[in-house]
Amino acid sequence: MSAPNGLAEQVAALPWPALIEALDAEGVAKVTGLLAPPECASLVRLYDDAQRFRSKVVMGRHGYGSGEYRYFAYPLPPLVATLRELLYPKLVPLANRWHEALGSATRFPDAHAAFVERCHAAGQLRPTPLLLRYENR
Repeated sequence: MSAPNGLAEQVAALPWPALIEALDAEGVAKVTGLLAPPECASLVRLYDDAQRFRSKVVMGRHGYGSGEYRYFAYPLPPLVATLRELLYPKLVPLANRWHEALGSATRFPDAHAAFVERCHAAGQLRPTPLLLRYENR
């Protein structure tokens, strides 16, 4: 994996203790400035290319609010694949701690590739990264 534009260094430099604390407290953590505006724009442009996605969910149909999202198909865009691989090892200790706190014996492997192998062995062959679209009305 080759991370574009020093992305590996940027992910490593994120304020991980604060992010993990926010995830523990709120279930969400905001990361700003990780991607440059052109990288964000390239992802936004992908949304209208239906061939890049395996399915679309219109949120209002399911009572999830307004907007929609699309699940990427393989092959994932390189930026999405890279982010997934870089973020996973930073988040897996938290996921394992949460599983332990919930009394679950399941633990996630340290490496993202091993996690994907586990998913495929269990029959989950489709990727789960998604792209959201909200529009002001």
